[in-house]
Amino acid sequence: MNYPENIEQKIDFTLIREWVSKECDSPLGQERCGQMQFLTDASAITERVTQTAQMQQALTDASLSFPHGDIYDLREQLHRIRVEGLYMDEPELFSLLKCLLFARDMQTFLKGLDPLRYSLLTNMADKLNTPLAPVTNELDRLLDRYGELRDNASPELARLRQEMRKAEGAVARAIDRILRQAQADGLIDKDAAPTLREGRLVLPVAPAYKRKIGGIVHDESASGKTVYIEPQQVIEANNHIRELEGAERRERIRILIECANRLRPLLGDLMQVQEFVAEVDFVRAKARVGLQLKSIAPTLVARPVIRWQQARHPVLCKRLPEAGKQVVPLDIVLHEGNRILVISGPNAGGKSVCLKTAALLQYMLQCGMTVPAGEASEAGIFGQLMIDIGDEQSINNDLSTYSSHLRNMKHFVKNANADTLFLIDEFGTGTEPLIGGAIAESVLLHLNEAHATGIITTHYTNLKHLAEQTEGIVNGAMLYDRGALRPLFQLSIGQAGSSFAIEIARQIGLPEDIIAQATALIGSEHIDYDKQLQDIARDKRYWENKRQNIRTREKHLEERIAYYEQQIGEIKQQQKAMLNAAKQQAADILKQSNATIERTIREIKEAQADKEATKKARAKVEELKQQVEKTTARKEKRPLTPKEERTQTLKEERPKPEKRSGQSVLHDLSELRLLTKRPDLPAKPSTARPSSTVADQMRRRKLAFNRTLDMRGMRVDEALETIIAYIDDAIMVGAEEVTILHGTGTGAVKQVVRDYLQEKRHAMLKRGTGTIEYHDGDPDRGGAGITIVEL
Repeated sequence: MNYPENIEQKIDFTLIREWVSKECDSPLGQERCGQMQFLTDASAITERVTQTAQMQQALTDASLSFPHGDIYDLREQLHRIRVEGLYMDEPELFSLLKCLLFARDMQTFLKGLDPLRYSLLTNMADKLNTPLAPVTNELDRLLDRYGELRDNASPELARLRQEMRKAEGAVARAIDRILRQAQADGLIDKDAAPTLREGRLVLPVAPAYKRKIGGIVHDESASGKTVYIEPQQVIEANNHIRELEGAERRERIRILIECANRLRPLLGDLMQVQEFVAEVDFVRAKARVGLQLKSIAPTLVARPVIRWQQARHPVLCKRLPEAGKQVVPLDIVLHEGNRILVISGPNAGGKSVCLKTAALLQYMLQCGMTVPAGEASEAGIFGQLMIDIGDEQSINNDLSTYSSHLRNMKHFVKNANADTLFLIDEFGTGTEPLIGGAIAESVLLHLNEAHATGIITTHYTNLKHLAEQTEGIVNGAMLYDRGALRPLFQLSIGQAGSSFAIEIARQIGLPEDIIAQATALIGSEHIDYDKQLQDIARDKRYWENKRQNIRTREKHLEERIAYYEQQIGEIKQQQKAMLNAAKQQAADILKQSNATIERTIREIKEAQADKEATKKARAKVEELKQQVEKTTARKEKRPLTPKEERTQTLKEERPKPEKRSGQSVLHDLSELRLLTKRPDLPAKPSTARPSSTVADQMRRRKLAFNRTLDMRGMRVDEALETIIAYIDDAIMVGAEEVTILHGTGTGAVKQVVRDYLQEKRHAMLKRGTGTIEYHDGDPDRGGAGITIVEL
């Protein structure tokens, strides 16, 4: 059981629930949001998190057209018609029709998804086994596009409405005649017009003339200067219209009751539709929040472990960008060897944010939501969360700050086990430091013996020493830039952090003599220890950056090696194919040669040594010999590279100018070219090829170029080849912006794309040929699954 009862408020999950509720399109989805709770069943958590992640992917898939429609909570109305004789009115039936149409479209959409990529979404559609067509067809037959009963809903309704329109037309014409006559007689103003009172057409008349226009007074204006009279001539006609309206209302009720009778056997199915649209609305709302936070579905494991990489606090993800700031991601790792993390560091350095981030992400995950973290993150499932964050002092309960902390520690010690995740902020504070530190150390040892997993923040040195000496407990430091005197908000696990009290006091401007006196009071040993912690943190940060750079380079090198190995393999295959083809060609030539020689000998014999025939035969043999020698020489000569082949072709195709005596030439090292022409010689016609051929080719390439590249499903090596060729083509055709769709997945393809774009950018800047900029797509158009490239 989670502790305390207001845990959601303390870790800011109430804000997450509020965001999801706002993204729901109906009260049904909002109700599901209110019912969202902390789960401990691994299979249920996995299903809900994966379902949300698949919905995020579907919302950002540009190839999918997500259906839209209206969702209404009609459970009360459906429950009402369980009683025979009761019915749903026309607006309620119209809402039911729109809800059923949305459910039909959504079910069709989900069933049409790829069952491998969207398995849980297609399962949602399969759960709705209600035949919707009969109900939607019936409601569509009864209601028009405005949600009112059609005239042909029944023959009697059509007859009554036709008669009503005829009677109303007759009354309108009669009223119009009376009005024109009264206006001619000066009894009614020229700009007056008939109006309705109590559903009957009346005329506005001054009180002085009401007796001159016989009829019934139905109303008068607030000022008393106008009375509304129903003329005597139309009273009977209006009464008849009233009778027709009553008959029409009774017929409508009869039709609605009949409709309710037909719906009553299907109430269970209609309730199932309500559950389906509620689930879709809720899951879609979670996915929308996930896209806003750039959340992912981490790998779930069956042991108590936390491995958040690039974790970001959701509330900061929303608020800091609005203030023009960036969220600093955190790497938080807890496992069997180091179950408890003791975080120390300066005030306002991010200790509490780190603790709350771990708590909130774990709570979101076990509520079935995706979390804002890196794709390589892993998380276990905990049976209970316990937190001690904030001040719980209360006058009513006679609790001080420290008393409330001790009450929480009592609950922790009594109920913590290997299935517990606990989080304690400012552990041991609120009382005399020596005693408070000792009690905190004792509680921490007990929680470690219980094999609980947790994070605490503290300034106490004894707890830092305990973490260094005790198996299962590890120190962590919030890093601080001592040169710039500012926190870095980065967590480094493995060493204790310094509070930087002296440095912060000096930055704030505390008098130097007070700082010196404080330093003397505390002793040089403690100051030296604090400085050593700072130096260790600085050195570790330096070497971690070095290691990360090496990892990045090694990864890039491995990918390049794999690419070149593939290229070498393909080249070897091509060489082997070429060699086989050459051998086959040589065998064919040899076979042909033998046949020619035999035929020649036969011809000589038949000609009986005729000189002319012998000469022709020898010429054939000599020609064949030259052909064989030429082919053999070509086979022995090494193959030309593509560049050499192009150069050779250009040399062969280059037109050779006609040599003429008396022309002046410029002698260069490699060629002779014409310098001037003699005026007495006619000009040679130009042999240059028109440049329009190249222009036409470029024009065709521009027209054929697609500014969106879909790389989903590609292997890493295939993706690298594809992006290299694609960017080259984009630059060649002059594209200013292209979109690369690589999806999220494992992130390998995205990493290849980003690495190549960065490499290409450096190369272009170095050559001075332009630059490349790139960024993620908009959240509603793909987010991290899309890279926008600006050339």
